[in-house]
Amino acid sequence: MLIVTGIIEINPENIGPAQAAAIRMMEETRKEAGCHIYEFSQLIEAPHRFRVYEEWQDAAALKAHGESAHMAAFREALGEIGVISREIETIEAGARARI
Repeated sequence: MLIVTGIIEINPENIGPAQAAAIRMMEETRKEAGCHIYEFSQLIEAPHRFRVYEEWQDAAALKAHGESAHMAAFREALGEIGVISREIETIEAGARARI
């Protein structure tokens, strides 16, 4: 399993458009094969900062996601919204275990 997580910081004046783009992206991505979890959330103390959290079955599923039409549209939307910073990382995880 692959986990993708990080923070996207956007222009504070564009929070509404960022929320709309994130919602569209979540709706479309959750339909993809190999997508287990796909979420954006806003930090309470800094609403212009969005946490990304994704879980993917494997590298092939994540690669297909990166090449999807809705990912291309999301990248275009981020360009219009104004990304200040983006720190995203991929983590390879083992089997899931409840504790």
